[in-house]
Amino acid sequence: MRRVLSLLALAGAAFLSPAGAGAVVRIDIDLSAQRMHVASDSGEEYDWPISSGRKGHVTPDGDFRPIALYPMVHSLKYDNAPMPHSIFFLPDYAIHGTNAVGSLGQPASHGCVRLAPGNAAVLYDMVRSEGATIHIHGDIGGAAMRIVRRHRQDSPDELDLDSAPEYGLKAFPGWDLEPPDGY
Repeated sequence: MRRVLSLLALAGAAFLSPAGAGAVVRIDIDLSAQRMHVASDSGEEYDWPISSGRKGHVTPDGDFRPIALYPMVHSLKYDNAPMPHSIFFLPDYAIHGTNAVGSLGQPASHGCVRLAPGNAAVLYDMVRSEGATIHIHGDIGGAAMRIVRRHRQDSPDELDLDSAPEYGLKAFPGWDLEPPDGY
Protein backbone atom coordinates (compact mmCIF):
# COMPACT_ATOMS: atom_id res chain seq x y z
CA MET A 1 0.00 0.00 0.00
CA ARG A 2 2.83 2.36 0.90
CA ARG A 3 4.49 1.76 -2.46
CA VAL A 4 1.24 2.46 -4.34
CA LEU A 5 0.80 5.75 -2.46
CA SER A 6 4.40 6.75 -3.23
CA LEU A 7 3.90 6.02 -6.93
CA LEU A 8 0.64 8.00 -6.97
CA ALA A 9 2.35 10.96 -5.27
CA LEU A 10 5.20 10.86 -7.78
CA ALA A 11 2.80 10.71 -10.72
CA GLY A 12 0.77 13.61 -9.31
CA ALA A 13 3.87 15.74 -8.76
CA ALA A 14 5.07 15.07 -12.31
CA PHE A 15 1.66 16.00 -13.70
CA LEU A 16 1.46 19.24 -11.72
CA SER A 17 5.02 20.45 -12.31
CA PRO A 18 5.76 22.65 -15.34
CA ALA A 19 8.25 20.18 -16.81
CA GLY A 20 5.90 17.27 -16.22
CA ALA A 21 2.98 19.05 -17.87
CA GLY A 22 4.51 18.44 -21.30
CA ALA A 23 4.70 22.00 -22.57
CA VAL A 24 8.17 23.51 -22.56
CA VAL A 25 9.31 26.88 -23.83
CA ARG A 26 12.42 26.69 -26.01
CA ILE A 27 14.42 29.92 -25.94
CA ASP A 28 17.08 30.21 -28.63
CA ILE A 29 19.34 33.28 -28.34
CA ASP A 30 21.61 34.11 -31.28
CA LEU A 31 24.26 36.54 -30.06
CA SER A 32 25.58 37.10 -33.59
CA ALA A 33 22.19 38.26 -34.87
CA GLN A 34 21.10 39.83 -31.53
CA ARG A 35 17.79 37.93 -31.81
CA MET A 36 15.78 35.59 -29.61
CA HIS A 37 13.49 32.94 -31.01
CA VAL A 38 10.89 31.55 -28.60
CA ALA A 39 8.79 28.47 -29.34
CA SER A 40 6.41 26.69 -27.02
CA ASP A 41 4.95 23.22 -27.25
CA SER A 42 1.58 24.96 -26.75
CA GLY A 43 2.02 26.62 -30.18
CA GLU A 44 3.16 30.14 -29.26
CA GLU A 45 6.13 31.39 -31.27
CA TYR A 46 8.00 34.71 -31.20
CA ASP A 47 11.11 36.32 -32.69
CA TRP A 48 12.41 39.37 -30.82
CA PRO A 49 15.46 41.68 -30.94
CA ILE A 50 17.70 41.55 -27.87
CA SER A 51 20.72 43.29 -26.42
CA SER A 52 23.38 41.01 -25.03
CA GLY A 53 26.73 41.81 -23.42
CA ARG A 54 28.75 44.54 -25.04
CA LYS A 55 32.53 44.40 -25.45
CA GLY A 56 34.12 43.60 -22.12
CA HIS A 57 30.81 42.30 -20.70
CA VAL A 58 30.05 39.19 -22.72
CA THR A 59 26.99 36.99 -22.35
CA PRO A 60 27.77 33.34 -21.52
CA ASP A 61 26.90 30.79 -24.20
CA GLY A 62 25.65 27.26 -23.69
CA ASP A 63 22.53 25.40 -22.63
CA PHE A 64 20.73 26.45 -19.46
CA ARG A 65 17.54 26.11 -17.43
CA PRO A 66 15.90 28.90 -15.40
CA ILE A 67 17.10 28.91 -11.80
CA ALA A 68 14.96 31.79 -10.48
CA LEU A 69 12.14 34.06 -11.63
CA TYR A 70 11.40 37.54 -10.28
CA PRO A 71 8.73 40.01 -11.42
CA MET A 72 11.10 42.89 -10.52
CA VAL A 73 14.78 43.07 -9.57
CA HIS A 74 17.01 46.12 -9.20
CA SER A 75 20.73 45.73 -9.79
CA LEU A 76 22.74 47.20 -6.94
CA LYS A 77 25.87 46.56 -9.00
CA TYR A 78 24.68 48.79 -11.86
CA ASP A 79 23.12 51.92 -10.32
CA ASN A 80 19.92 50.24 -9.13
CA ALA A 81 18.91 49.58 -12.75
CA PRO A 82 15.43 48.02 -13.01
CA MET A 83 15.25 44.50 -14.43
CA PRO A 84 11.54 43.67 -14.86
CA HIS A 85 10.44 40.09 -15.50
CA SER A 86 13.83 38.54 -14.76
CA ILE A 87 14.53 34.93 -15.68
CA PHE A 88 17.89 34.00 -14.14
CA PHE A 89 19.83 31.21 -15.86
CA LEU A 90 23.03 31.69 -13.82
CA PRO A 91 23.37 33.58 -10.51
CA ASP A 92 24.57 36.83 -12.15
CA TYR A 93 22.91 36.46 -15.58
CA ALA A 94 19.28 36.87 -16.56
CA ILE A 95 16.90 37.49 -19.41
CA HIS A 96 14.91 40.61 -18.47
CA GLY A 97 13.07 43.65 -19.72
CA THR A 98 14.79 46.99 -20.31
CA ASN A 99 13.81 50.61 -20.77
CA ALA A 100 16.74 51.03 -23.20
CA VAL A 101 14.68 49.77 -26.15
CA GLY A 102 16.67 51.94 -28.58
CA SER A 103 19.66 49.65 -28.00
CA LEU A 104 17.82 46.43 -28.85
CA GLY A 105 19.38 44.65 -31.81
CA GLN A 106 22.95 45.47 -30.73
CA PRO A 107 25.20 44.46 -27.81
CA ALA A 108 24.63 46.93 -24.96
CA SER A 109 24.30 45.11 -21.62
CA HIS A 110 26.69 44.04 -18.87
CA GLY A 111 26.08 40.40 -19.85
CA CYS A 112 22.36 39.88 -19.33
CA VAL A 113 19.98 39.39 -22.23
CA ARG A 114 17.65 42.40 -22.54
CA LEU A 115 14.21 42.45 -24.14
CA ALA A 116 11.51 45.08 -24.70
CA PRO A 117 9.38 45.24 -21.51
CA GLY A 118 6.25 43.79 -23.13
CA ASN A 119 8.19 40.90 -24.66
CA ALA A 120 9.88 40.19 -21.33
CA ALA A 121 6.46 40.03 -19.63
CA VAL A 122 5.15 37.56 -22.24
CA LEU A 123 8.26 35.38 -21.92
CA TYR A 124 8.18 35.50 -18.10
CA ASP A 125 4.56 34.28 -18.02
CA MET A 126 5.31 31.50 -20.50
CA VAL A 127 8.36 30.27 -18.56
CA ARG A 128 6.53 30.52 -15.25
CA SER A 129 3.70 28.31 -16.48
CA GLU A 130 5.55 25.92 -18.82
CA GLY A 131 9.22 25.76 -17.83
CA ALA A 132 12.01 26.41 -20.33
CA THR A 133 15.24 25.44 -21.97
CA ILE A 134 17.65 28.24 -22.91
CA HIS A 135 20.21 27.87 -25.70
CA ILE A 136 22.66 30.76 -26.18
CA HIS A 137 25.05 30.64 -29.13
CA GLY A 138 27.01 32.86 -31.50
CA ASP A 139 29.29 35.72 -30.61
CA ILE A 140 29.82 39.43 -31.07
CA GLY A 141 33.03 39.47 -33.05
CA GLY A 142 34.76 36.53 -31.41
CA ALA A 143 33.95 37.57 -27.84
CA ALA A 144 31.92 34.51 -26.85
CA MET A 145 32.56 33.30 -23.33
CA ARG A 146 32.48 29.72 -22.14
CA ILE A 147 32.03 29.41 -18.40
CA VAL A 148 31.76 26.64 -15.85
CA ARG A 149 28.11 25.69 -15.69
CA ARG A 150 27.94 24.25 -12.19
CA HIS A 151 24.50 25.83 -11.71
CA ARG A 152 23.04 24.47 -14.95
CA GLN A 153 20.35 21.82 -14.79
CA ASP A 154 21.02 19.11 -17.34
CA SER A 155 17.61 17.49 -17.51
CA PRO A 156 14.30 19.20 -18.28
CA ASP A 157 12.73 16.89 -15.68
CA GLU A 158 14.86 18.49 -12.96
CA LEU A 159 13.33 21.96 -13.35
CA ASP A 160 11.53 23.00 -10.16
CA LEU A 161 9.98 26.42 -10.64
CA ASP A 162 8.01 25.93 -7.41
CA SER A 163 11.25 26.51 -5.50
CA ALA A 164 12.17 29.61 -7.53
CA PRO A 165 11.24 32.56 -5.30
CA GLU A 166 9.11 35.21 -6.97
CA TYR A 167 9.69 38.16 -4.66
CA GLY A 168 10.89 39.36 -1.31
CA LEU A 169 13.98 37.16 -0.89
CA LYS A 170 17.60 37.98 -1.59
CA ALA A 171 18.66 35.21 -3.90
CA PHE A 172 22.07 36.37 -5.06
CA PRO A 173 24.60 38.84 -3.66
CA GLY A 174 24.36 42.15 -5.46
CA TRP A 175 20.66 41.97 -6.32
CA ASP A 176 17.95 43.90 -4.47
CA LEU A 177 14.48 42.48 -4.90
CA GLU A 178 11.29 44.52 -4.81
CA PRO A 179 7.88 42.86 -4.50
CA PRO A 180 5.28 43.93 -7.04
CA ASP A 181 2.23 45.99 -6.01
CA GLY A 182 -0.38 43.93 -4.20
CA TYR A 183 1.99 41.60 -2.36
